[in-house]
Amino acid sequence: MTINVVCPNCLAINRIPKKDHYNKAKCGKCGYNLLDTYPIELNPTNFETILTKNDIPVIVDFWAPWCGPCRMMAPNFEAAAREFPLKAWFAKLNTEEYPQLAAHYGIRGIPTMIAFLHGEELDRISGALSAPQIVQWVQRFI
Repeated sequence: MTINVVCPNCLAINRIPKKDHYNKAKCGKCGYNLLDTYPIELNPTNFETILTKNDIPVIVDFWAPWCGPCRMMAPNFEAAAREFPLKAWFAKLNTEEYPQLAAHYGIRGIPTMIAFLHGEELDRISGALSAPQIVQWVQRFI
C-alpha cells in the first residue's frame, strides 16, 4: 500500500510505501527530506494543496504573533510534531497575515488547532496545550 504525501517545499505529490517507521524519505522532485517535522508555514499558495492532497492528517495551528498563549504553545507544537514523522504534517497559519483563511474556518479565538484529512475537518481544539496533550490529541487521527 502507498500513500500520497505532499512535499512542503515544492508541493510535488510523492507516492511512498505506508510503513510504521521510516529511515529516510526524500521528495522525488526537489530532494527535500520528507522526515523533517518542523511545522510548515501555510499561505494562500500552499494551503489547499497541503490540506487536500495528503493521505496523512494535517494539524494546523491558527495563531498570531501578538498572541501570548500562541507564542507559549509554539515550542510544544514543534515538540509534538517530532513524534509524527510522515504520520502527520504539522502546519501553522498566521491569522494576522491571512485573516481570510482563518475566517473561512470560523476561527474566533487563538491558538486553535484543527486536524484535517483530505481537506475535511476531523476535529478542533482551542487554547494553549502542552506537548503531551497535543500528542495525545493527534494520536486519535493516526
